[in-house]
Amino acid sequence: MKKMIGMVAAISVLASLSACTGKAPEETTEGFSPKLKTDTACDITVVGSYDNFEALEAEFDRFNEIYPNVHLSYVKLDDYNNILDTVLEGDDSPNIFFSFTWMMGNEKYDHVFTHTEELSDPALGLDMDCIRPGLINHDAEGNVMMVPIFSRSYGMLVNKDLFEKEGLSVPATRTELMTVCEEFHNKGYESPMMGYSLDSSGCFMYTLAYPMFVATLAEDPEALALANDLDPAAGEYMRPALESVEQLIESGCIDLNECDKIEDNYTEVILRFFEGDVPMMICAGDTVSGTRKRESQSEAFINSPFEYIFVPIPLTDEGGYFIDSPSVEFSVNKECDNLDMTNEFMRFLITDSELNELASVKRLITPTADMSFDSVYAPFSQVPSERTISPEVVGITDPLTVQIKMASFQVGKGDITIDDAVAMYGTFE
Repeated sequence: MKKMIGMVAAISVLASLSACTGKAPEETTEGFSPKLKTDTACDITVVGSYDNFEALEAEFDRFNEIYPNVHLSYVKLDDYNNILDTVLEGDDSPNIFFSFTWMMGNEKYDHVFTHTEELSDPALGLDMDCIRPGLINHDAEGNVMMVPIFSRSYGMLVNKDLFEKEGLSVPATRTELMTVCEEFHNKGYESPMMGYSLDSSGCFMYTLAYPMFVATLAEDPEALALANDLDPAAGEYMRPALESVEQLIESGCIDLNECDKIEDNYTEVILRFFEGDVPMMICAGDTVSGTRKRESQSEAFINSPFEYIFVPIPLTDEGGYFIDSPSVEFSVNKECDNLDMTNEFMRFLITDSELNELASVKRLITPTADMSFDSVYAPFSQVPSERTISPEVVGITDPLTVQIKMASFQVGKGDITIDDAVAMYGTFE
């Protein structure tokens, strides 16, 4: 409670107001024209769960080129998910706050959304068209209560230099993947594919299985309904995904003993990949976000840098899937001070150029249609629309994801068989 009160007090200091007066708008930047007086003076606070947010602070600086007297601050809240409602109830509540798709429909956060502005209101002028449609979520009434700032997906980091050195091509189909793994293995690579495997919450097995399971359910509404209801009959729909996990391990594409040496699915995964002897490292886009910063932390990479990309894992004969989900989203507190300027900042931020700049600095996947500006993520822009799936639009729920997460982990580790996992659907916790 003391920590909570202290954090609310900190926000109070950061959200103190100045008088809002000034001259008519004159300045214009590419893609954005100010609507308010450009010497307006006031404070705007953004709260979230990141320890630091340099990329957003860079956006503050860019916004200040237009509105130099607007003071923008980012505050990290400890125990964010539990304290958010209390902070929004405070007298000095923030202007903008992190929100997540899983909050929608969750009774714990119903009250949070009573404070939230409806962002698709045409009067606000937010350019929703610049965001990939599958990332924009609507509540039961069709309102947009949050807008994606970053997106995420699942795939594998590929060391392009290793492929070139060994005269191999980056695989685009399941057959090519199996062949490439065999050739790398024959050339002395102990584990052509690697990934974190010590804990179900971030294991590579889930990263492999989840896209295939989602794709299976997306094609069959009845199967999706069974899976969301945790009906045991839905277990059979996990089988293709679990068989792929098992095949990659049993064929020698993945050496579990080597993977078990990686102690976390973020820093350690990246540093292990930067050793330079791993052709393919299975991970999520959130892990990839840490690569740029850790290039300078890896002695091996400093001494022998190489080109790398992030690609979908090709587990079918047609290729891989782009599971297109929002990562961090922003919501606006409709009861905040300086709501007009808050919306002006949101209008500035929700453009192709600013969202791409934000994603580039943070090294996360942009929510805009243009993914080619970052060569690491560019392969995802090549995935055809029929293999691009937005789980939130399809209707995938969190209880369902727990089932495939635990099933793939236990099957991959050899604790249970695929038949066991299929029969246990709905019972995993």
